[in-house]
Amino acid sequence: MVDLSVIILTHNESLHIERCIRSLLPVTDKIFIVDSYSTDNTVQLATQLGAVVVQNPWVSYAFQFNYGIQQNPFRTQWLMRMDADEYITPELASELNQKLGSLPADVSGLYVKRRVFFMNKWIKNGGYYPTWLLRVWRNGQGICEELWMDEHIKLTQGQTLNLDHDLVDHNLNNLTWWTQKHNNYAIREVIDLLNIKYNFDEKETVTPAFWGTQEQRKRYLKVKYASLPLFTRPVMYFLFRYFIKLGFLDGKKGIIWHFLQGFWYRFLVDAKVYEVYQRAGRNKEDIIAHFMTEYGKDLRAANRSVKV
Repeated sequence: MVDLSVIILTHNESLHIERCIRSLLPVTDKIFIVDSYSTDNTVQLATQLGAVVVQNPWVSYAFQFNYGIQQNPFRTQWLMRMDADEYITPELASELNQKLGSLPADVSGLYVKRRVFFMNKWIKNGGYYPTWLLRVWRNGQGICEELWMDEHIKLTQGQTLNLDHDLVDHNLNNLTWWTQKHNNYAIREVIDLLNIKYNFDEKETVTPAFWGTQEQRKRYLKVKYASLPLFTRPVMYFLFRYFIKLGFLDGKKGIIWHFLQGFWYRFLVDAKVYEVYQRAGRNKEDIIAHFMTEYGKDLRAANRSVKV
C-alpha cells in the first residue's frame, strides 16, 4: 500500500459507503470520515471496514472538508478526496499503487478523470466526460476553496500530472432524492453566483483562466456565465450541451440528465436569484440581511477558516 490517506464526508450514506471504502482498500486502509451526524448506519458500516470516523456539525462542504484535512489522524505523504457515492476503478487503484511512491518531488497534485452515472447509465457526452478533477495531493500543499458551490482543491505549490484511469460517480438514490438535492444545491449556487458579483466574503479562490487547469477554466466560465442575462443563460447552456457537445448521443436517460441538470436546475437557480432581487433589491447589505433572515446563512462568516 502507498503512503496515502483518504478523506470522505458523509451524512446518511449507508447506500454507498461500503462500495466506496472497499474500492479504496487495495490502495490504502487509512480512511478518515467526517460525518455530519448521520441517522442511519453509515458510521457503523464505515467503522466495520476499518475507517476512522469523527462527527462534526455541517456548515458547508468546504468548511467540513478543511476540518477533515486538519483533523486527519493519518500523517501520510499524500491525501485523496472522495465523495461517499464515488468509487475508484481497479485500474485506478493499480495505477495509484504503481505511481504514487515514485513521483518527482516537484509534483504536488494528481488529476483524475470522473465518470458520471445517472439512472445506471454512463453519461459520456454533453461535455461530461472526461471531467478532470484534482483529487490527490501532497499533505500540507492543498486546501479546499471556501465556496458554497463547486469547491476545488487549491494547491499552494508544485506541479500537477494527469492519471490515466477513472473514478466513478454513481449515486444509487432515486430521482425524487436527486431533484430534492438539486433544489438544495440551487440555494448554494445562488450564493455562489451572487458572490461573483458582490464578493461577500473576499476569500481566495482558484484563479479564473480559460487556458488554465480544469478548475481554472470552470471558474472562468462560471464568471462569464454569471454575467449573462437571467433566464437566457440556462437555455443557451442546455442547447450548447445537448447539441454542440452531442448530449443527444446519451439516449433517453441522457435527455433526462441533460435537461434536468443542464436546464431545469439552472433555470431554478435563476428563478431564485430573481426572487432575491424581488425581495431584497440589489444592494449588497440588503442581500446579506435577506439570506440571514430567509435561510439563516451569514454570507460573510459561513465560509470562515477552520479554527482548531
